[in-house]
Amino acid sequence: MVGAEPVDPVPVAATDPLYVLYTSGTTGKPKGIVRDNGGHAVALLWSMRNVYDVQPGDVYWAASDVGWVVGHSYIVYGPLLLGATTVLYEGKPVGTPDPGAFWRVIAEHRVKALFTAPTAFRAIKKEDPDATYLGKYDVSSLKHLFLAGERLDPDTYQWAAEKLGIPVIDHWWQTETGWAIAANPMGLQPLPVKPGSPTVPMPGYDVRVLAPDGGECGPDEEGAICVKLPLPPGTLPTLWGDDERYVASYLTDFPGHYLTGDGGYLDEDGYLFVMGRTDDVINVAGHRLSTGSIEAALSGHPAAAECAVVGVADPLKGQVSRGFVVLKAGVDVDPQRLRAELVHLVRGQVGPVAAVKQVDIVAGLPKTRSGKTMRGIADGRDEPVPSTIEDPAVLDRLRPILRP
Repeated sequence: MVGAEPVDPVPVAATDPLYVLYTSGTTGKPKGIVRDNGGHAVALLWSMRNVYDVQPGDVYWAASDVGWVVGHSYIVYGPLLLGATTVLYEGKPVGTPDPGAFWRVIAEHRVKALFTAPTAFRAIKKEDPDATYLGKYDVSSLKHLFLAGERLDPDTYQWAAEKLGIPVIDHWWQTETGWAIAANPMGLQPLPVKPGSPTVPMPGYDVRVLAPDGGECGPDEEGAICVKLPLPPGTLPTLWGDDERYVASYLTDFPGHYLTGDGGYLDEDGYLFVMGRTDDVINVAGHRLSTGSIEAALSGHPAAAECAVVGVADPLKGQVSRGFVVLKAGVDVDPQRLRAELVHLVRGQVGPVAAVKQVDIVAGLPKTRSGKTMRGIADGRDEPVPSTIEDPAVLDRLRPILRP
């Protein structure tokens, strides 16, 4: 730095590409998401103030990976555009060295808002279910916890809200959008929280839930979550070097709409509920069931730290659901009894048709760093392993129990 010469900023057009970010590629075919300069800056500056309630000089921590869209948006650009302090953290929420790692960083740097994935809090909850490490640190500076990247199950929401005693805000967005599609605008007007919902669409997102024929679904009726065009600032203008794939992937299934690839519903108050990827819907004896609803039932068991559900082929019903459950640390339970209780939970909460045929107790789930479960791999399909997988060794431990 001593011998370096300063370099003047280079003016660029608002529509010039700022970066290309490849999706985590749970399908094994990543797409190069293009982000433009102008819209991106507008969206991030607006969201820092109005979604995250952060002001210049505040300390903001996105406990993410710089290589993930959250890192691009809210470790680097968002806080710096605003003039806030940003925290870069190298490590995990547990094991570096203990489940108090997040609390230590918050206490040392007086973090006002933390943004991470629900997986991180499930890991903390698994290792320290009573949050004993939390009591060792002064986290009074923390005003909000924001969670995104995967579905926030109500059990994790309740645990975090109870232990921290602050608003726990679920919000939903994608690599493609670069910032929240639906959120609770804490800096503008905090809305009542509904566990399981990322609250309401943000300005510029005209969210519609559509049936297969393109018609709009009624309140509480599940369908494909879409955004009526045009898309707001900050969202992807195209895919790198592949305009045709951009149109085919996002704009063709429902003309005039951007297809998010997620399924869910709007309730009568306009709150959005995201139930999971539409390709994570399983068809059991003609009944379409979202894996998210079955996972919500499984995760309600007091012994479960996290879980995943996949559809496996069945000669009679077409598909049946299979569950994988990771236990909380220190839980000593009879596996056969636990399986019976979990199956009973699903029958009671989702219905008899959703009965889980098999539940396996596993040490870990194959996830990307953004917390998305590699369902195809969990289902035993021979799919490419993306570079974003959190722990490749999990696959080796799972293979003996995966179906051939």
